[in-house]
Amino acid sequence: MSSLPHINWSYPTSVRFGVGRIKELPEAVKATGMSNPLLVTDPGVAALPMVADAIASLKAAGLGADVFSNVKPNPIDANIEAGVAAYKMGKHDGVIAFGGGSGLDAGKLIAFMSGQTRPIWDFEDIGDWWTRADEAGIAPIIAVPTTAGTGSEVGRAGVVTNSETHTKKVIFHPKMLPAIVICDPELTAGMPKMITVGTGMDALAHCLEAYSSPFYHPMSEGIALEGIRLVLENLPKVAADGSDLEARGHLMSAAAMGAVAFQKGLGAIHSLSHPVGALYDTHHGMTNAVFMPYVLQFNKAAIEQKFERLAGFLGIAGGYQGVLDAILKLREDLGVPHTLKGLNVDGAKRDLIAEMAVVDPTAGGNPVKLTKEGALEIFDKALSGEV
Repeated sequence: MSSLPHINWSYPTSVRFGVGRIKELPEAVKATGMSNPLLVTDPGVAALPMVADAIASLKAAGLGADVFSNVKPNPIDANIEAGVAAYKMGKHDGVIAFGGGSGLDAGKLIAFMSGQTRPIWDFEDIGDWWTRADEAGIAPIIAVPTTAGTGSEVGRAGVVTNSETHTKKVIFHPKMLPAIVICDPELTAGMPKMITVGTGMDALAHCLEAYSSPFYHPMSEGIALEGIRLVLENLPKVAADGSDLEARGHLMSAAAMGAVAFQKGLGAIHSLSHPVGALYDTHHGMTNAVFMPYVLQFNKAAIEQKFERLAGFLGIAGGYQGVLDAILKLREDLGVPHTLKGLNVDGAKRDLIAEMAVVDPTAGGNPVKLTKEGALEIFDKALSGEV
């Protein structure tokens, strides 16, 4: 009798990767059947020439296009509601999700909610809640990432903060997966160094947690391995020289790989980062970067053997400790704060954060069962700096 589980696997969509591929945006829009898309992004990206160029190229191709940019760095429910209203008012027929994680998630959620009648919270990633959605009401999506971090461009979910409870919720539906993704490393070249670092560390967190997750998904586990290597080798290069398009391209690949890999699961890095981000409005990737070594140490007994293999693959001596030391050095070299205090996070809400972390959907993938006591232990160490 086989002990192998019955499990469903799903892999990404059509991805157009390479320098200059943004020029294909009008053709991609037409290929998905759109004629009047709404481009959703955040205010910072909306002000950049790349958005004006994208809109100009769409209009030159005879397509309608408007921009919606009322999106917070950690999108909230009101942003999605305003986006849906703009979508309907403009009589749009699809969404171009354009930008970093906030623009991508907001764009996907606006496309998803544009034809729904139930509240967004009815579609949280719990059990089969996604089956409540009206599939015919989900608008087509094209994703254009301008950062290399979340990998939301190849994901089937979006994260949004409930502004009443200050909790981050994952909204899921298979049809939220973009039909076409354009990954053009040139679009990431203007990112400030610390955004580059924060998003790159987010990709690393995705790959590390997916690799560490105990769930059975060997394809994702293999992808996570290569994603870890790409980040460790290329993030320092990009931090030193933001114009290195080859290294930026490898980071874009790693970001997409992280999102594919975390179908296998995430863990306590994310389940702690989510409440901290919701309560203190910190940058998600940088928050993951701060929690990373403390969570690895918490999980050490469960992942030590696996990290021997990881160290061998990476060419790092010293097994688990060698990998941990490499991550600590990477954080230090890139200017990542060693403690939560560097993100202006104090211990005033530690109990609430621990309670929220334990019930966060990502907690279930942690290789060591996350209890409130365990979450408090990790949080306290991340506050004091004790690895």
